[in-house]
Amino acid sequence: MANDNQSQIIDNPLTFVGLIVITLVFFSIITPSYFKKYALITIGYYILTLSYFYYIRVYINDFNYYLQQEKELKIILSVPLFVLLIGWIYQQWKWIKSVESKKTKAELALLKSQISPHFFFNTLNNLYGLTIEKSDDAPNVVLKLSDMMRYTIYMGQEEKVFLKDDIAYLKNYIDLHKIRYHKSVDIRFKDNSNPTIKIAPLLLILPLENAFKHGAEHLAEEAYIHIDLKTDNGIIYFTIENNFDSSIVTKKAGIGLDNLKQRLKLLYPNKHNLQIEVKENNYKLSLKIHTI
Repeated sequence: MANDNQSQIIDNPLTFVGLIVITLVFFSIITPSYFKKYALITIGYYILTLSYFYYIRVYINDFNYYLQQEKELKIILSVPLFVLLIGWIYQQWKWIKSVESKKTKAELALLKSQISPHFFFNTLNNLYGLTIEKSDDAPNVVLKLSDMMRYTIYMGQEEKVFLKDDIAYLKNYIDLHKIRYHKSVDIRFKDNSNPTIKIAPLLLILPLENAFKHGAEHLAEEAYIHIDLKTDNGIIYFTIENNFDSSIVTKKAGIGLDNLKQRLKLLYPNKHNLQIEVKENNYKLSLKIHTI
């Protein structure tokens, strides 16, 4: 612009070249790797378009003819710069999304690693007691525990699993607790679900674990855990209800519920609903997940 003012030449050809060169140099400095990808195409494009511009503006020496094509020429000369800018912004957006995705996966991996390690220790201790007593239940405990560990280690790393596989894991968990306890616990599992629906693994085990840990384990008698699982049009409805000893106040609830909330937030944002009701000595958790 300073050059135009000094020389008093309308649409000074040197100004166009200067602006384009400065802009391209700016891109090459700020985004070197991105600019390098499209440098040959961009430079080639400008060699052709600037040659055409100089042909009309300088070589023909007909200013009126130039004015007829002025707007089109300026648009042609400006388009690559806007394309480069928009492309770079899009690339940055993809990078941010990639970072967020990696962060989410890392958080999920950490949350999965926290799931029920103490259960395996407790079951192994119980298995040790059964082997000392030479109980006939020992082989059955070994098989069920082996299935659960295999599921946790291998299937637990998958993004989605069939609902029927997660249900089998829950039933193995319940069976192992039945063997552990030397008392009667009223456990009911009503299942009216579509086994082919897929769900993130090891979600439903968390409320079940809490039901045993904070309910049945502290009650000497009349303990119960009632589970209702059903599906409808790709929506999973999971309800678990148990009683607990209201005289025992647990200061530290453990990682179970917090883990569940965080994983639901990461895996099913705006696609889940979690409700908890506590009345006297009854605890009820209702979970609704949209899998589609």
